[in-house]
Amino acid sequence: MYELVFWRYAEGIYLNHQEVYEALELEQEVVGLEALPAAVILNRINSLFSSWEKVDGNSWKNNNGPGAFQIKASPISIHIDCYGTEGKTMNLLVETMETEFKCPLYDPQIPVRYDEMND
Repeated sequence: MYELVFWRYAEGIYLNHQEVYEALELEQEVVGLEALPAAVILNRINSLFSSWEKVDGNSWKNNNGPGAFQIKASPISIHIDCYGTEGKTMNLLVETMETEFKCPLYDPQIPVRYDEMND
């Protein structure tokens, strides 16, 4: 499994990314994050992956190749668990979240957040 995690800081706020990630994993409130349009994001991802089998409301499986992913959406974050998913598929998810929803990727495996203030 490979995790992709997204959130958006409020204007002028910049927190420790690993601490934000850990708090989100524990479903704790994180002051300084903007609310996300979770339903809109899920609808957009559903349309991008309309050729994939929608296993349930938050899971997709590629019946024509490798990969599956599951999305856990909260009011302030989107967490995508990828299972055997190709890099190009993960890149499409990352690009969509970044360009359309202004949510840069936090990659907890490294751990690095890919935004303009990358440290």
